[in-house]
Amino acid sequence: MTQPLSIAVVMPVLNEARRIDDALQHLQQIGGWQELIVVDGGSTDATAAIVAARHPNVRVILARPGRANQMNAGAAVATADVIVFLHADVVLPATAVDDIRVALRDSATVGGAFRTWTIADGPTIAPWWAPLLHLADVRSRYTRRPYGDQAIFVRASTFARLGGYAEIPLMEDLEFSSRLAKRGKVRTVASRVEVSGRRFIARPFFYTTVVNLFPLLYRCGVAPKTLAALYGRVR
Repeated sequence: MTQPLSIAVVMPVLNEARRIDDALQHLQQIGGWQELIVVDGGSTDATAAIVAARHPNVRVILARPGRANQMNAGAAVATADVIVFLHADVVLPATAVDDIRVALRDSATVGGAFRTWTIADGPTIAPWWAPLLHLADVRSRYTRRPYGDQAIFVRASTFARLGGYAEIPLMEDLEFSSRLAKRGKVRTVASRVEVSGRRFIARPFFYTTVVNLFPLLYRCGVAPKTLAALYGRVR
């Protein structure tokens, strides 16, 4: 009988002390992971200490800051058949392990992602327009190039052949998705991840511009370094 695909979660973090415990508890409640790897990019809060103290089964490694670099560092130590790249403010569905394995039953499928459902969370009361956050979720139903907040998953062998994420300051997810799609099928599963709308609520007009305009500018040839300068401090 064929063994089911083993799956690792790689989570790049930077100053996520407020949410890292809940994020890891949820992953362990789902269960079925071969390994959970947190890659700290130099947090100045208690992120790494919380993981070490409360989650002894989670591996913590340190890497240079920058989401692409951190994800590559995590993938380099992963031993599973499949790697899921998960942001700390994205919550996987309870069916995530089965969803991934079903999506990859077709040998022509090299990776995939989930649909998104953006929620208003955080310490402040959500504004009246919070339901409009779901406008950002429409793209996850139709895009053939998944974004990072869709919890991109990929066969480890394919990731290695692609050379991982390009270490660019912004748009590393779209750049990787474009290369991944040239290797085989990329499937978006029907299940949804919950995505924190904290950044949108804090700066609604700015992040609406980022989500809608920046990918277009990138596809039109604007360099990630230029976009990062417009964005300001990246992550």
